[in-house]
Formats: sequence, structure tokens, C-alpha cells
Amino acid sequence: MASLALISDKDEPLADLFFYGSLRHLPLLGVVLGREPRTLETVSAELPDHAVFWVRDQPFPIIHPQAGATTPGLMVRGLSSEDIVRLRYYEGGFDYRLRPMHLRLESGQSAVADVFFPAPDLWPLGAPWSLGDWVADWADISEQAAREVMAWYGRKSPEQIARAFPGIRRRAAAHVAARQRARGRERDLSSSVIVHAQRYPYANFFAVQEVDLQVRQYDGAMGPVVNRAALLVGEAAVVLPYDPVRDTVLLIEQFRAPLLIAGDPTPWVWEPVAGLLEPGESAETAARRETLEEAGLTIAHLEPAGQVYSSTGSSTEFLHLFIGLADLGGDIPTVGGADEGEDIRSRVMGFDALMQGVDERLYLDMPLVTTALWLARHRGRLRQAHGAQA
Repeated sequence: MASLALISDKDEPLADLFFYGSLRHLPLLGVVLGREPRTLETVSAELPDHAVFWVRDQPFPIIHPQAGATTPGLMVRGLSSEDIVRLRYYEGGFDYRLRPMHLRLESGQSAVADVFFPAPDLWPLGAPWSLGDWVADWADISEQAAREVMAWYGRKSPEQIARAFPGIRRRAAAHVAARQRARGRERDLSSSVIVHAQRYPYANFFAVQEVDLQVRQYDGAMGPVVNRAALLVGEAAVVLPYDPVRDTVLLIEQFRAPLLIAGDPTPWVWEPVAGLLEPGESAETAARRETLEEAGLTIAHLEPAGQVYSSTGSSTEFLHLFIGLADLGGDIPTVGGADEGEDIRSRVMGFDALMQGVDERLYLDMPLVTTALWLARHRGRLRQAHGAQA
């Protein structure tokens, strides 16, 4: 998460803390503390004989003793007991320990502040860490993730938050990506939408966010306060594998609990390959990874087939749709599934059989129907490009 976890054997909160990693970024620290960064008393400082590294394959840093090195950071003075408790909550699910350390202040004076160190060998070291690189790539995601984490302050334990954090970070990355997609077509919401309250009544692999809001109506009047909710999912890559030479597709089938909850007595569903994007992962990379994991299939080329929200009235899920060109004539596993309790079987069928199923309303999965219809429109071009007779 960040470079600080408040787990201390001391009963009394500490007044002065030294931050060496992502919490040096004052907007993030402000989210965690629940107050404006300008209210904090800060001073630049250095910790001698230590260096900060990326945790290998993770978007956060770790501090490590290194003779002759100097770690720049931020000393924050006069933190309240509430500040300490909030910091303890934000990082409390990770095994860090407090140690007083001698610092060099920007004035040249010496000072003592407490620094939180990870347990030995807790995380593998990566490359030297840069605050600027982290801000460019991860600050927005980390701030959004911190908002969800701190929304659970006092309701979930730090250990529960630590277990849920991969999903929290996926949702945060999707939130940031939604803002980035809208660049150039943003609308000024300041006079059109008033959010009175927001809550997180549920969080696990997915989450639910509930809001009380008003929206300006088309006649110009501000509407009444209404309560709305959305299922927070993230971004996902969807791939319909297609062999343009053989004119065949590959579908996968798996059990889907929402259909059972809805009362459908046939909750095993034929779908394209699909999976959530990890933070920092491109849709194309996720598409190839999921196809290999779920179907044991290597994609030769991805054809973009659309970018859509799956259900704008109920969910934040955003789908990157692809047709994945592949050789479907080899020895393809019929049973797959990589993690999260997945139990998947696959089936190769002709394009005509796929479209007959679409026409007969045999398929209940919207991404499958959508990608099938896109393929119907572009099939001739794909087949011609690969020397097949359309």
C-alpha cells in the first residue's frame, strides 16, 4: 500500500513521524488523515544510511539499510492521536515496526523522529524507488484506493482491509481510467450534480457504493434528493477466440452465482474468455493472459471490438471487447481455470452454429452476443486477410 504501517508497542501516540515513501505525497496523506494537507506541519528531512526501493512487482516502496546512502523524506510534526489511529488503520494489516531514528533537517539541524520499518525479508527488493515516478504512475490510483480504505475506518479491521486491498486497487485503477477516457468530453458537474453523502455498505471481491444525490433535470430545475447505488467491479478484457481459416470460435462455460441468485435454474453460462485488468495492465495484456489461463490458448492477434459499460444502470464494469485470432485446430484443453475457484470447460464450434445460437436466444451472456455480432459484421474481412474463402 504505502511505506508506513503504524503497529507500535507504545501506548501513547507519537508526535513526530518521518515518511519516506508514498505518504510523502501530501494529497494521499491528507486522504488518510481525513484533513487538508495544509493543516500539517511538515519539514523536509533525510534519513542517513538507508535507501528506498520498489517492492519487486509491486507499486509501492520499501526502506532498507544501506551504508552511505541517504533517504529523502518528510517529517510531520505534532500529529494528533486521531491522526495516529487513522494511520494505524490505513497500514495496520502489514507487519511494520516503529524505531526512533536520527534525521538531518533541511536547515542542517539534527532531529529524532520515529520511522516504521518492515519486518526483515517481508518484501523482495526491486529497483531504486523514485517519488516522481510513483506520482506519475500510481498517485491517482493510490488516492482513490485510500478513499475506499478509509471509508471502512471503524467498520472493518486492518487485516480485513489488507485481504481486500487487491480488489480495492483494481477498482481504484478503473476509476482513474474512467476519468482519463473522458478527457476532451468532460462535463462540468459542479452545478449539475450535488452529492450529499456516499457510503460503502459492502466490499469483498466486488464492492457496492451508495450515494444520496441531486441531478439537474432537463428543464433546468434541480431534481429531488435520491438514493442510488452501483456495483463496483473494475475494467475487464473480453476475448472471443476466432479461427478465420477454419471459421470456428471457442466458447467457455462456467457456473455463475448471480444467475442462481436471480432464480435462474440453469446458472452454467456459455461466454467468451474474460477477466479483470490488474492495475497498470493494458487491456491487450489482460486479454492474452486470460485466454491462456482460461482456455490454454495463445492469441496470434487481437481485433478491438468495442469499449462499453456492461450495465450503466447498475454497475461500473467497463469492458474492452476483442476478437482473438487463433489456431483452433490443435490440442486445446477442454477443462481449465486458473484461480478464484474457477472451473471452466471450453468448446469449439463453427461460426454458423454460433450465430444460430444467437438467433435462437440460447446465449444469455451480453459480451458473447455483442462480440458475436461484431464478428458477423467483420468476418468476411478477417477471413479474406487470412486467405480463407468468405
